[in-house]
Amino acid sequence: MKKISADYVFPGNSAPIKNGVIVFDTNGRILELLNPIDDLIIWEEVEIFKGVICPGFINTHCHLELSYLKNKVAERTQLDGFVKDIIAVRDNFSDKERKEKIAIAENEMLLNGIVAVGDIANGNSTFKLKKHSTIKYHTFLEVFSLDSNAVEDIVERTNSLKKEYHDPSRISITPHAPYSMSENLVETVNKISRDIITIHNQETESENELFSSKSGRLYEQLSRINENIKDWVPTGKKSLPSYLPMYDPNKKILLVHNTFTDKKDVEFASNYSNNIYWCFCPNANEYIEGKQPDYNLFLNKKCTIGTDSLASNWSLSILDELKTITKKDPSISLETLIQWATFNGAEFLGFDELGCIEIGKIPGLNLIENVDLAELKLTSNSKINVL
Repeated sequence: MKKISADYVFPGNSAPIKNGVIVFDTNGRILELLNPIDDLIIWEEVEIFKGVICPGFINTHCHLELSYLKNKVAERTQLDGFVKDIIAVRDNFSDKERKEKIAIAENEMLLNGIVAVGDIANGNSTFKLKKHSTIKYHTFLEVFSLDSNAVEDIVERTNSLKKEYHDPSRISITPHAPYSMSENLVETVNKISRDIITIHNQETESENELFSSKSGRLYEQLSRINENIKDWVPTGKKSLPSYLPMYDPNKKILLVHNTFTDKKDVEFASNYSNNIYWCFCPNANEYIEGKQPDYNLFLNKKCTIGTDSLASNWSLSILDELKTITKKDPSISLETLIQWATFNGAEFLGFDELGCIEIGKIPGLNLIENVDLAELKLTSNSKINVL
């Protein structure tokens, strides 16, 4: 049994506790969470840290298999340019190089206090590592095609890949993006996916242009690489209200990026389903588009944090993402940010033992150092110490 404390303990699902004390066993299971205002504490038995203690971080959106593309893709090219650059370089690496970079990237996540990941996969290159990892993974097998006649082959190939995975309860099929799914494929995903899906949403303004008027940079890029886009029928509406009603509202749906999502979009999604989660990958948004979402639109919503991939980011650090949000909008409280980065992500992915410092949980514990304790804000010097 061990007892630790810090200037503040942020449980992840409740208000911070000044000088809170966490009692846990040798397996990291929480035995008690004590508040000095209410509980008798023998301080000689407590190891005290400077900073803020919070649960281990949950990375709800990552593409671990793309780790080999770190520093290989130009910044701020917008999504169409990003896709173009990936296509140009992705075949220049051996399987050995890819797997080495995947292992390095996972170790980076461990050092940054990430305990669980919602990871997108298009192949099996991460499967072996995940089987033996201390990080908990839910792997999303991503499907996409605008060819209505290709659905049967896609499903067969994806189901074959799914059978290779070591934990059938932690792998599921998910759509890629609104602009890469035929109606037939969406219908099939609704039938064969589990109760949880994730989809890239409004990552670029030209996604909205594609839906509303069949124009824009994304449409032009898709026209160069996919002949099926010629059959695209514009809706006269933005992306989210055009595609979201095609998906089962009873499933948990993680909308990822949301860089060009506005107030009406948020209201539409909230009215459509009570199971909507919003994932932000701030540094990937900066890397690709040089723009971030309007976070104030989502303050009363179920939000989570992702890192995206090293093809589109400088690091795999949830703390770095939170620092970027803080710089963009200092009015968002640290309590809110930590809930997004811990409890909400664990809830979405269904990792019940993670996400909050609560009796019986094994959430992992992170110490955030160099915090502005007077204002309870992250600083540019804030860093993680995994406890």
